[in-house]
Amino acid sequence: MHNACKRYGLQVLQKLTREFYIKEVRWSTHEAALRQVREQVFIVEQHVPAAIEWDAYDETANHLLVLNNQEQAIGCARILDSGSIGRMAVITSWRGVGLGTALLDKAIQSCKERNISKITLSAQTHAVSFYEKVGFVVCSEVYLDANIKHVDMQLNI
Repeated sequence: MHNACKRYGLQVLQKLTREFYIKEVRWSTHEAALRQVREQVFIVEQHVPAAIEWDAYDETANHLLVLNNQEQAIGCARILDSGSIGRMAVITSWRGVGLGTALLDKAIQSCKERNISKITLSAQTHAVSFYEKVGFVVCSEVYLDANIKHVDMQLNI
């Protein structure tokens, strides 16, 4: 096979393996997939105690689940009826390809569809600039949550 064909085939394969889609789901039907992502990111990677990762909001919240083209869970977010976005997570191997931005855009759109005019979130301080890019502003001092520095942020839509 010609080298250009090999390179082209590899580029196509790499592109196909980076496709993903986001869907709104309920905890009652997608708990296992949501748990898988959050356990990997928050409990294993960031050492958040399991006792505080899971709460009563999971059952009533709207969840966004990101799946790759092989139907594997690779990201998630949670949206409370109050307009609070939380538990936003992307597994390590999928960071840096626009998935987080797409997930946040979908969460904001979901809030707009519910006529929520003020969206809030608790951001880890290393992620503040990510949220600022879409218009969120810091509205608190730095505080510790699960021994990780956070700030509250809000977006008026």
